[in-house]
Amino acid sequence: MKRAPLVPAQVEFSADGPPFAPAFGDVYHARDGALAQARHVFLGGNGLPARWQGRERFVVLETGFGLGNNFLATWDAWRQDPARCERLVFVSVEKHPLRPDDLARAHAASPLPELAAELLRRWPPLTPGLHTLDFEAGRVQLLLGLGDGRELLRELVLDADAVYLDGFSPKLNPELWDDWLLKSLSRHAVPGTTLATWSINRPMRRALAALGFEVALAPGFAEKPEMTTARFAPRHRPQRPVGREPLAPGARRAVIVGAGLAGAACALALSRAGVACTVVDALPGPAQASSGNPAGLFHGTVNPDDGPHARFNRAAALATQQVLAELGLPHQHGLLRLETRLQPAQMPAVPGYVQALCADDAAARAGAPLGHPAWLYAGGGALDPAAYTRALLAASGARLRLGTAVASLQATPGGWQLHGADGELIEAAPLLVLAGGHAQLPLLGALADDLVVQRGQLTHLAEAPWQPGVPVAGDGYAIADGRGGAWCGATAQDGDADPALREADQLENLARYARLAGLGTPPQAPLAGRVGWRLVAADRLPLIGGLAAGDAPAEQLRLQPRRPGLVVCTGFGSRGITWAALAGRLVAALALGSPRPLEAELLDAVDPLRFALRRQRRPAR
Repeated sequence: MKRAPLVPAQVEFSADGPPFAPAFGDVYHARDGALAQARHVFLGGNGLPARWQGRERFVVLETGFGLGNNFLATWDAWRQDPARCERLVFVSVEKHPLRPDDLARAHAASPLPELAAELLRRWPPLTPGLHTLDFEAGRVQLLLGLGDGRELLRELVLDADAVYLDGFSPKLNPELWDDWLLKSLSRHAVPGTTLATWSINRPMRRALAALGFEVALAPGFAEKPEMTTARFAPRHRPQRPVGREPLAPGARRAVIVGAGLAGAACALALSRAGVACTVVDALPGPAQASSGNPAGLFHGTVNPDDGPHARFNRAAALATQQVLAELGLPHQHGLLRLETRLQPAQMPAVPGYVQALCADDAAARAGAPLGHPAWLYAGGGALDPAAYTRALLAASGARLRLGTAVASLQATPGGWQLHGADGELIEAAPLLVLAGGHAQLPLLGALADDLVVQRGQLTHLAEAPWQPGVPVAGDGYAIADGRGGAWCGATAQDGDADPALREADQLENLARYARLAGLGTPPQAPLAGRVGWRLVAADRLPLIGGLAAGDAPAEQLRLQPRRPGLVVCTGFGSRGITWAALAGRLVAALALGSPRPLEAELLDAVDPLRFALRRQRRPAR
C-alpha cells in the first residue's frame, strides 16, 4: 500500500495557553497541564503503573502522538517505579507529526527536561511508516507510526496491554473516533486489555461495547467531570493468526549461526530484549565472508509508487542511521545516488532522509562532473562492514564460538541443537537464528532453492584520480578510502565460484568508475581488490522469519504455522549494511512476540515462505 507524503502539523503557540492546532480548531491538551492530564486519564485510567509491575514486557498503544506528553508521562512513571516491568513498549500513530523545531518549542519548559531532550535527540525524519526509537538501552521503546492512523492501525502486528485513545475532539477529528478505527484498535486487544480516554462520546462508548469491551465512566480531569475507561472481555476469544504467533516466546537464550552483519545485528537486538546470545561461525573471526569487504554503502531508495522495496529500504536505512549514532562508529556521512531520469522538482526534500539535487549541485558535492541529478541521502554513507560487525557484537555482549562449523540441526522439546560433522553437540538453546550467508545454504533445506549465490569483485585504486567528496552510487559506486585512493565496483555473476581476482572484472569496475567521475578514459591500476559472494533472492529483498511447520501449506502467510524456536535471517545481497539493524530488530520481535517494527504488508514482503506461496498460487500449466 502506497503511503501518502506526510503533512507536518501546524502548531500555534501562546504564552498563556496550550499549543493550538488550527487545522482541527482544538488545543493539544487541557489547560491544567499535559502531564497532569496524561497521568490522570491515561495512566490512571489504565491502572498504571500497578498493572505493569512484575511483567517482562508491557505494551501501550496510543492513537495520536501529538506533542508526545503521554509518552513522556508514561516513560517517567516507568522510571519512577521500582517494581516496573522489564521492558516498556509504547506504540503510537500520528498523521501530522511535529517538525523538530516545533517539538523543541513545545517542550522548551518541560517539567521532564531530561526525557524531553532525549525524545528530541532521537526524533526521526518525517517519513511515512514505523520508526523504532530506543531509550534506556532498549528497555523503553517508542514505536512511532507516522501516517494515517486508519491505515497504520490495520497494518500493525502487536498485542496491546493498554490503549490510550487520544486525539482532538470527536466532533473536530471524527476519523480518530469512529467505528472503523475502533474496530482496528480492537484487533490488537487481548482479554484483559484496558482502554482509557478523556472523551465520553456516546457513539464511541457504544462501539467499544459492541466490540467486546466492558465500558464504564470514571471521574474526569480538570473541567471534565467524567472520562471513559474500558476493559476487553469478549464473549468469544478472537482467533489469532497462527503465522503471527511468537516463534520462541519467553526465550532467554539464543544461538545465532553466522558472525557477519546479520548475526551481529540479531545478537544486539536480542540482547536488548533480554536474551543471552551465543554466536557461532565456521570462520576464525567475525565478518570474514560477505561482510568482510573493506568498504560498503548504506542508503534508502526512492520510487514513485513508494512500494515495498522503497518502504523497506527507507525503514532499514533509518534504523541503520540510528544504530550508528548509538554506537558512535566512524563512517562517511552522506551519499549521492545518480538518477538519469530524475527531475529535482519531482520530490520535496525530507530533512534527515533525502533530497533531490540538480546535476550541478550533485557534481559540487562529489567533486566531479557527474552529469546527472542525484538523490542525496543525508543519513546514508559508507563504512567498513567488518568494523560495524565488531561494534554490534561488542555492544551485544554475545559469546563468540568461532572456527566452529555447524553440520546439522536437530529440533528438541526444549528448542534446537547444533551438531558438528562428527555428530558432537556444539550448542543448544530455545531459540536458533540462522543468519549466515552462502556457506549456510545446506542448513536451510528447501529454502535454499529460493536463493542465488552471486560472485562480486570490487577494485581498489591505491592512487585514484578522483576521490569522491561523498560516496557516489549509480552505475556502480565509488568510495574514497581516506588515503588518496578509492574503492569501486562491483561485478555480479550468478553461480560463479571463482575466488581469484580477474582482470576482466577489474576493467569493468574501472569503466564504471570512469563513467561516474566523468573521465574520458578509465584509469589503469594493478590488479587489486576483493572477491566475495552474496546470497540474493529473486525479488531483491531479504528472507526474515519462520519456516513452515507441517506439510500442508496455508493460503496466506499469516495463517501458516511455523516451526517453533527457529528464525531465518539471510539473503542480504549487497545491502547488508543497510538491512542489518532493522533485520535484527525484526528477528527479536518475531521470536519474542513484541510489536513488530514493520507493517504487516512488509512482513509478508520479507517472509521466507513468500516464494513457496507464490508457486502454490501459480496456475498449473
